Amino acid sequence: MENYGKFSSLILVLNMVISVHCRFVVEKSSITVLSPDNIRDKHDSAIGNFGIPNYGGSMVGTIVYPQKTSSGCNPFDGDDAFKSPSPRPIILLLDRGVCYFALKVWNGQQGGAAAVLVADNMDEPLITMDTPEESSNAEGYIEKIRIPSALISRSFGETLKKALKDQEVLIKLDWTESMPHPDERVEYELWTNSNDECGIRCDEQMNFVKNFKGHAQILERGGYTQFTPHYITWYCPEAFILSKQCKSQCINHGRYCAPDPEQDFGRGYDGKDVVVENLRQLCVHRIANESNRPWVWWDFVTDFHIRCSMKKKKYSKECAEEVIRFVDLPLEKVKACMGDPDADVENQVLKAEQDLQVGRGSRGDVTILPTLVINNVQYRGKLERTSVLKAICAGFKETTDPPVCLSGDLETNECLERNGGCWKDSRSNISACKDTFRGRVCECPVVNGIRYHGDGYTSCEAVGPGRCTIDNGGCWSENRSGQTFSACSEFELKGCYCPHGFSGDGYKCEDIDECKGGLACQCDGCTCKNTWGGYDCKCKGDRLYITNQDTCIGRNTSRFAWFLTLIVLSGVVGAGIAGYIFYKYRLRSYMDSEIMAIMSQYMPIDNHPNEAQPLRQGSV
Repeated sequence: MENYGKFSSLILVLNMVISVHCRFVVEKSSITVLSPDNIRDKHDSAIGNFGIPNYGGSMVGTIVYPQKTSSGCNPFDGDDAFKSPSPRPIILLLDRGVCYFALKVWNGQQGGAAAVLVADNMDEPLITMDTPEESSNAEGYIEKIRIPSALISRSFGETLKKALKDQEVLIKLDWTESMPHPDERVEYELWTNSNDECGIRCDEQMNFVKNFKGHAQILERGGYTQFTPHYITWYCPEAFILSKQCKSQCINHGRYCAPDPEQDFGRGYDGKDVVVENLRQLCVHRIANESNRPWVWWDFVTDFHIRCSMKKKKYSKECAEEVIRFVDLPLEKVKACMGDPDADVENQVLKAEQDLQVGRGSRGDVTILPTLVINNVQYRGKLERTSVLKAICAGFKETTDPPVCLSGDLETNECLERNGGCWKDSRSNISACKDTFRGRVCECPVVNGIRYHGDGYTSCEAVGPGRCTIDNGGCWSENRSGQTFSACSEFELKGCYCPHGFSGDGYKCEDIDECKGGLACQCDGCTCKNTWGGYDCKCKGDRLYITNQDTCIGRNTSRFAWFLTLIVLSGVVGAGIAGYIFYKYRLRSYMDSEIMAIMSQYMPIDNHPNEAQPLRQGSV
């Protein structure tokens, strides 16, 4: 009994040795008071570690403070319990204390709140609202929380309460900067465990891996993300290294340990089994990455959980190696990566994992499982497929998110109503509205390789070659009696210009009546008739109209006139032919001189017989 008591203390040391000096980082969102003006300001809030934070988005709503039931520890009446004169979403303000944070948020969600703020009851730095212990989650309400929540400071809470006595308070919750999004690739990591006997936490992470696998592999195959799995290990204090308990829970002489899966040292699997399998899964990812197939880790872990479960008593080396062969990875390379778990040496793979557990820069230490880190920021909220995908998508630079971020799960569908307020061409149905998980973006599109330029809100215009093939480049065009005129020209890369014979801005063109105002047919005795896009001139009698000269000539001319005309035409043609022959002769002479100059550098020339030419190496 005494030995069991000592080892109970040892397990406490194993679990706390990393976290004694740990550094926990509070991940924040911002809150901006929009009205009334006298308290208009921006404040920080600490994102709750449950529910679904709206990463990449924002929410504008009206604050409601239920003064008589401000603890939020009991259910509110009905699913529309909060009275507000505004049609905007309800953001419920509650007081800290009496019951769990998660229970307050759950009751708020059931009452119809879109988000919950909990005001601290003491003056202190912001803390993260976490979930209660597993034993208190008998009703399972934590898994059902789907609204965002945050803790605010005591002073900010008092300011809001005071303002609410006289007027409506409108605020904006903003998560757009909660997740860094510097470029077009997201780097994320999951701190997980191969143990499936640790209760709700293990079930949560294994369900997540299984459900998120499809998204993860699409992102990885497309080069959009870089995923890395990690595994927490503990170490055995030096005084206990030779104890039977440390030997059963650790490898490499107490350097890397895991708690007993069943918390019973007399039955089932040992912590040592978990550490070895964690190491194997790390090496599976390393070898898969070296094979340019990093996504295979998701296949291995999912299959291992199904085929080699502790609950089925199949958690073994033999089962794991069978899965490795099944996913087509070189088993010998995985074994070489793992090394010897019984050797009294550092294992380089696990040593690197222990070093990475310590937070650096903006990220805190990793002390609990599971932990998801995206772009070096610890994810807060429910570990489930769509919530995590939304957070990862928030890590891409805006408008660069991949197609998976526009899936039905994440689309906001704002373009369905009034086209999201963006530009749209009603004739071709081309729109500048693009739905993203962040909300709609008004951005001029690219259609069939043709790019549109503009502000996206009031105008978009096709530019570049080929633009006239798409709805005539947005320009005016009309067809009458088989004749078509267009204001779009392939010779102009942008803009619309009415063709000759028409006037207007290019988006609307009207025929010019050239016969009015003496614009055409000014010759003596001419008559003018306007046509669509042009005009016709006629001369009196049998005279013939010459368009370029705007003159009339007689049809019956003397033979001398025809002979003179023939001579003139022959002269023009002859001059053209002579000019062409002269041009070809000059061009040929120029090319011959250039070729001779080049050839003179490589071989003797006949007209220089007395000059000796050096022999080039390699010549025949």
